[in-house]
Amino acid sequence: MVKVIYIAADGTRTEIDAPEGESVMRVALANDVEGIVGECGGAMMCATCHCYVEPDWAGRTGERVSGEEDMLEGAASEVTQYSRLSCQIPLTGALDGLVVRLPEDQI
Repeated sequence: MVKVIYIAADGTRTEIDAPEGESVMRVALANDVEGIVGECGGAMMCATCHCYVEPDWAGRTGERVSGEEDMLEGAASEVTQYSRLSCQIPLTGALDGLVVRLPEDQI
């Protein structure tokens, strides 16, 4: 299991133990984490799973995949260097303890 820590825009912290191979988005949706919409179901066709990877974790989640930058241009909240689409972050043992912050708005 991989622990993922979601921090909502209001500071609410949700910790979830998730199976390796799942995406940060799917885990959030399966556990009713508010702040992730995932409107396209993880097909990278929207930006409603936008999140901010904590700086200490940014190097471990990998680079943005092809097309992710384009989708982030449509994000409802500010895009930063730590912005990712949570559907594009697969969980591995190396990400145990991953912290992601959720934007104020997704739509």
